[in-house]
Amino acid sequence: MTVAVTGAAGYIGSHVAHLLAETGVHVLAVDDMSSGVGSRIDAFPLVELDLARDEAPGVLRAAFAQHQVQAVVHLAARKAVGESVEQPTRYYHQNVAGLANLLTAMQSSGVDRLVFSSSAAAYGMPDVDVVDEAMACAPINPYGETKLVGEWLVRAAARATGLRAVSLRYFNVAGTGRPELADTSVANLVPILLARVAEGLPAAVFGDDYPTPDGTCVRDYVHVADLADAHVAALGYLEQDDRPYDVLNVGTGHGASVLDVVASLSRALGHPVPTVVEPRRAGDPPRLVASVERISEVLGWRAARDLDDICASVVPARA
Repeated sequence: MTVAVTGAAGYIGSHVAHLLAETGVHVLAVDDMSSGVGSRIDAFPLVELDLARDEAPGVLRAAFAQHQVQAVVHLAARKAVGESVEQPTRYYHQNVAGLANLLTAMQSSGVDRLVFSSSAAAYGMPDVDVVDEAMACAPINPYGETKLVGEWLVRAAARATGLRAVSLRYFNVAGTGRPELADTSVANLVPILLARVAEGLPAAVFGDDYPTPDGTCVRDYVHVADLADAHVAALGYLEQDDRPYDVLNVGTGHGASVLDVVASLSRALGHPVPTVVEPRRAGDPPRLVASVERISEVLGWRAARDLDDICASVVPARA
């Protein structure tokens, strides 16, 4: 079996690609290399392509035929929330038009299996302790909007063409499965904290007066290796005739506050990480934790790693 992984040179995409290869699947990497790391995917054939370009469907059709692709895991997307607010048209073009081009190529090539990378950002700021997939989505930034629109587009294509598809709503992804695949960006909390430590600066805590046990924001942190496992399970799910759901949360079902993350990172580093409280950031919900009952029910998947595993995994990766 050959699976095309878009965004394969990225942090999450490279973990998915390597895990698929370990299970005996042939991987075709698709990436525009605008932010990916080439060394992550040296083992795979690469189609270097911006999916939003007009020629993308034709290039993909040729690649799918050449490599006998049978399924796609689609992770390629712009994903910086702040940037999406500043450049909404760019985000809609890259994330939605790119997906439309991919679906066009899949339909004309007879590739009828798709795992779509969505996001908890589709929910917005739900006023509940635990978020389940039946909740109404109300994204609060263009990035989240493009992910929700992407889900709608995938669902519409499934109705129209018989595409077998499932959208995975990621919560806060962190950690690394192997040092060479570590997150090299400084966009999410754990790498932000590590960067501050490396510079000899205290960890910034944006607000300590939220209605949470310690006053800091609570999130659901899922290890990237567990997330990769979920993708493999999702591809298996698409082989089943009985597929009751097309949207699944991917998280742990447990929340950790910013100070919990700092404490875990301190344990991994072997010394305390000092903190400094800074003003709240606009748009940060106090708590965002996944309900994982649905994914457990239909995929038999649950996260096997916890916050301490996440922090322990990144310390040698950044050393």
